Amino acid sequence: MRDLLRELHAFTTAGDPVGRGVVTSVWGSAPRPEGACLLATRGGKVAGSVSGGCVEGATAEAIRAAMDGGGQKLVTFGVSDETAWSVGLACGGTIKVLVQPSLPERVLAAAHGVAGVVVATVIADPEEGRLGSSASIMEDGKVHTDSGAEWLGAAVRESALTALKREASATVDVVAPGGSAVGVFLEVFPRRPVLVIFGAVHIAVALVPMAHALGYRTVVADGRTAFLNRERFPLADELILGWPDEAFRQVEITPATHVCVLSHDPKFDEPALRIALRSPAAYIGAIGSRKTQEARRARLLAEGFSAADLERLHGPIGLDLGGRSAAETALAILAEITMRRYGGRGVRG
Repeated sequence: MRDLLRELHAFTTAGDPVGRGVVTSVWGSAPRPEGACLLATRGGKVAGSVSGGCVEGATAEAIRAAMDGGGQKLVTFGVSDETAWSVGLACGGTIKVLVQPSLPERVLAAAHGVAGVVVATVIADPEEGRLGSSASIMEDGKVHTDSGAEWLGAAVRESALTALKREASATVDVVAPGGSAVGVFLEVFPRRPVLVIFGAVHIAVALVPMAHALGYRTVVADGRTAFLNRERFPLADELILGWPDEAFRQVEITPATHVCVLSHDPKFDEPALRIALRSPAAYIGAIGSRKTQEARRARLLAEGFSAADLERLHGPIGLDLGGRSAAETALAILAEITMRRYGGRGVRG
């Protein structure tokens, strides 16, 4: 949903009412995961995708029908192998899409916010009276619910926090008051990932636009004015001129922060690593050969860092993809960050 905020702003600014469809469940090899969204306006414009092309038209029609009085509805689409091939997909699958005539306030608040949050919405209820009830579960564990739906926050809190940690939306079944089972969609809005790069070198120049395309907020820090400028980093969200301690005073390091130390200069690299290793950063990587890494690790151990501390340090930085250019190295770094972020194995299949 967050990746559609620009289009949403354009639609609403034009005065065109907006509804949405969001994938709540996936079976088989459907091309889009839980949480994938399609926005549709009454005037016929669309943005986003729920299936990669197979059922976008039908979903948009269902959204407009909801706007005309149909209300929130859960729709199932089965995509056959033949249909999938006809739109350029490799295989079929089945998806459930929650169709909403407008965007719920909780969803809008979560999408525009910075912190991590899960919006829980009742999407299946045998008694129907609880359909649409919602709650927001914050990354610190606090819960905000609709009046009368306090049970919902308590019922899904742990599942929501697990989904937030995995950064993956999901549908769960919980027991509602009275003993009936209801289906609840957990829509995950993770804290926006931040990439902090120390060293405005040629690899950083290639790394920033790649990270920007993947949704990272990018911060580049360096103490050298000749390297750190807007001409070299037009897409960086922030440029910080200074030593690592000065930069870290301006950047909050959270579990959504990924630190790449690229200057290849010990007077920059090692102060940055000392600070990063004492922080909750999700990823810490440093450039340098294996020999350089061994010497660096020995110095850090001598300074009092533990072996467990140094296990967090990825060096040489990036997966071994065999490339040598700056862009190929940047790709290897982001591949490693992505693998660590989602718990991937770095193997085929």
